[in-house]
Amino acid sequence: MSLPIAKETATPVATALPTYAAEDLTKGGGQAHIVLGDQTYTLRITRAGKLILTK
Repeated sequence: MSLPIAKETATPVATALPTYAAEDLTKGGGQAHIVLGDQTYTLRITRAGKLILTK
């Protein structure tokens, strides 16, 4: 009679990512500009509370 062998499950290590509130990025408004390299993007909070990022 053999005993059951417990299998280890790999749990991914959580990586701490920077977290920002959209309202902080827009300073309480509905839009903010985000610059990446030489490109400027517009972040917009919709009336439905969704985020849209456009070039």
